Amino acid sequence: GYNFVFNLVKKEDFGHCKIRDIKTSDAKLWLMKLQKDGRGYSTITSVRGVVKPAFQMAYEEDILRKNPFDFKLSDVVKNDSQKRIALTQEQEDLFMNFIKTDKHYCCYYDEFVVLLETGMRVSELCGLTKQQLDFENRRIWVDHQLVRKPDCTYYVEKTKTESGCRFIPMTDNVYKALKNIIAKRQRPAKEWLIDGYSGFLLLDKNGNPKVAMHIEHHFQWALKKYRKLHPDQPLPKITPHVFRHTFCTKMAHAGMDIKSLQYLMGHSDAGVTMNVYTHATYDHAEATMQKILRPS
Repeated sequence: GYNFVFNLVKKEDFGHCKIRDIKTSDAKLWLMKLQKDGRGYSTITSVRGVVKPAFQMAYEEDILRKNPFDFKLSDVVKNDSQKRIALTQEQEDLFMNFIKTDKHYCCYYDEFVVLLETGMRVSELCGLTKQQLDFENRRIWVDHQLVRKPDCTYYVEKTKTESGCRFIPMTDNVYKALKNIIAKRQRPAKEWLIDGYSGFLLLDKNGNPKVAMHIEHHFQWALKKYRKLHPDQPLPKITPHVFRHTFCTKMAHAGMDIKSLQYLMGHSDAGVTMNVYTHATYDHAEATMQKILRPS
């Protein structure tokens, strides 16, 4: 992420200006230019997230009188990012039935089931090893993520937050899916040992551990084929993260208390669970209202 921002700044005229000459108006104009050039709001947020602390160092060293990036981003550039969604039950059924019955994408069905019914981050799924699966007590231990650098070097990192270390119950579907994944797993020429972890469940065709990019591509190409075959039944953009949102929203709508849901999601703040990962709908609000106000 830092390399991305560094390379972007290097290509910009702004990146060649002297730090002591940058004013707040310069910073705002540059971010507005990035959006005009086609950069998305999330990308601009990432850029500012790296550049602002750098200028803060200059301020603390008395090179600047104030940090020129110390302003509210949404007041300067339009938030054009797409709202995260959760699938309806109908959308979920359409997509998963397609995956299950398609002769090419059916091989990914079990991976999709695990994501959909655990709410795990995709990098947490890629990091799963046999040792983390407790079939006797039907639970999964999550304590790390598997990541791969651009130079194809693998490494294990901690979960996104300290609260990310958690047990996740196996539903019947997840139990069967994980058993299927293990049964179909080809024994690689060598078992990878990455930062003390081995026996990774998900392997690519070359016997290397899968990373998030692999599974994101499975979603992307499967959805493209679905849309081609079923133009009369449109689906929104579906990604592994949409599955995570869908899981969280379904649990909330089913009545799970917020602290339990926060634990399962691995969030450090319950506000994130409620405000970002659960999605209210009219149908659910109406059903809940009718249930509460139903005459005794």
